[in-house]
Amino acid sequence: MISLRPAQTCLRLARVVTLLFLLAPLFLAFELWQLVIAERYVGIKQIERGTDPRELGLGEITAAFWSLTLLAYWVWMVLMLFQPWGQLQVLMLLGVSGLGFMVRRGCGLKWVLVTLTFEGAIRIGMLLSLCVLAWRRLL
Repeated sequence: MISLRPAQTCLRLARVVTLLFLLAPLFLAFELWQLVIAERYVGIKQIERGTDPRELGLGEITAAFWSLTLLAYWVWMVLMLFQPWGQLQVLMLLGVSGLGFMVRRGCGLKWVLVTLTFEGAIRIGMLLSLCVLAWRRLL
């Protein structure tokens, strides 16, 4: 069995950390896409028409992509909690997501869009903060 020297172990750990932080821009794009989808299905025009967004339904491919990305997003956030830096932003991401879910479950349809927008804006801010933090660490 070959033992790794401490320098090699640190190098492997640095690659994993860098890889996890490189996913932040992808999840930032996902958050922006979620805001577009929210406006389309729960937007002002839909509310004015009195349309129930549950009746519109997403396409199968869109729903599958969205669900898998949400699952990957949550796994990524949990893994990011174990990184040497950026835990505060990740805790905010998790807290805002959980709080937003609880608020959306209890409010009427008209307030769901408002909640989704504020929730998305805060998460986008935290992801931008992680991207800046990673960029500064790389330089």
